[in-house]
Amino acid sequence: MSNGAKRIFLALSGMLLSLGAVSFTAAPGAAAATSVPVVADAWEKSPVYVDPAASDQLSGADADAIAEKIEDADKPVFVAVLPADFPRQDLFQKLRTETGVTGVYGIRLGDAFDAKADRRVLSEAAVSNLVTTYGDVADTKSQLNAFVDQAVKDARGSAPDSWGGAGSGDGVNAGALVGVGAVLVVGGGAAYAMVRRNRRRRAEEQRAALEKLRVVVDEDITAYGEELDRLDFHPAEAGADDAMRADYERALDSYEKAKSFMAAARRPEQVRAVTQSIEDGRFSLARLAARREGGPLPERRAPCFFDPRHGPSVKDAQWAPPGGTERTVPVCSADATRLADGEEPMSRTVATDSGERRPYWEAGPAYGPWAGGYFGGALLPGLLVGTMLGGMMASPAYAADYGAGYGDFGGGAGAGYEGGDYSGSDFDAGDYGGGFGGGDFGGGGGGDFGGGF
Repeated sequence: MSNGAKRIFLALSGMLLSLGAVSFTAAPGAAAATSVPVVADAWEKSPVYVDPAASDQLSGADADAIAEKIEDADKPVFVAVLPADFPRQDLFQKLRTETGVTGVYGIRLGDAFDAKADRRVLSEAAVSNLVTTYGDVADTKSQLNAFVDQAVKDARGSAPDSWGGAGSGDGVNAGALVGVGAVLVVGGGAAYAMVRRNRRRRAEEQRAALEKLRVVVDEDITAYGEELDRLDFHPAEAGADDAMRADYERALDSYEKAKSFMAAARRPEQVRAVTQSIEDGRFSLARLAARREGGPLPERRAPCFFDPRHGPSVKDAQWAPPGGTERTVPVCSADATRLADGEEPMSRTVATDSGERRPYWEAGPAYGPWAGGYFGGALLPGLLVGTMLGGMMASPAYAADYGAGYGDFGGGAGAGYEGGDYSGSDFDAGDYGGGFGGGDFGGGGGGDFGGGF
């Protein structure tokens, strides 16, 4: 949001709104956060989180002011103030995975400070310079204000939708409000009505796409739940060990996450988190089966391209869609046999706009988020090249309607995750390595940060 647009927006909204930014702080007597998910849940609603056990470092009013600064800048910058005894091992990587948003993450942990970011949002050099410059500032308020002031200037992308900013399907689009405000100032009532119509049309299109996806995703969740029901495993059974129980627990957690994510989905791109959870769960089941049979643990592979319900792929095979070029796709053992015998694979079919059922890669743009959760951003373009779905996802307009982050479909708006996008665990772990827990991240002001703290 530009400074001029922001002034217009604030001038108009100031006449209507009296609510300030909300940060997730707590009274000194509240229970301390004990896990990464607590921080991630708080970040879903506000860019600033202060652990109750560290509330003496940053007041609620100061945290609110920093949160407001980040939200006004419309940038994906996350800040947390945590106690010194908060678990440090792989802290940044765990927080980034749990939060799932491409952005910049700054953490004050006791007297120590460090930051990490997705390189698409902020370069490694920029992050290192920020930590070096502000890591030695002793006062928490001064340190975080200075860090945020520079980070919001440098970061690319926009704030995540869950903060109620731009692009939220349930709230008011801040960018649209700025445009509406400018139109109202000059008395453009007709243009205002057009903006409202366009916003309603876009919201209706997204709802329709989500409902189409909901049918397919519910089928997937049901199929996965049936797999769990058929699983003849009991944590207390003879021969069960801790590794088996951990795999089983992860499989159950994935099922619950998938149901929860789908219930909370308000836009098509949020479906990616659902299918990613199902894929994670099926891999846990494959590991559990291997442990019980005494065989080697399976490598992490993409699910079967033709129908992810077939489970993790076992090999790669050559395949070409009708009239298309041949490409390498991950396949299950049954589809590998069919292809080798010259038969058609058992492809997942879904409903098209005309009502007929077609393989998902021929059924329209709405199924991109569904496929993206299963196959990730880097793998998907190669699998879908030359298909109807792949061609649609290469369009620069696709990201606006169905979200970005599906990989390089031609370098347009949808090429890779942008700042503020939900990518789940699909990110480069190297961007978040080191930090609190030992590593080689340069800069900082002492403590456990490699080359710094």
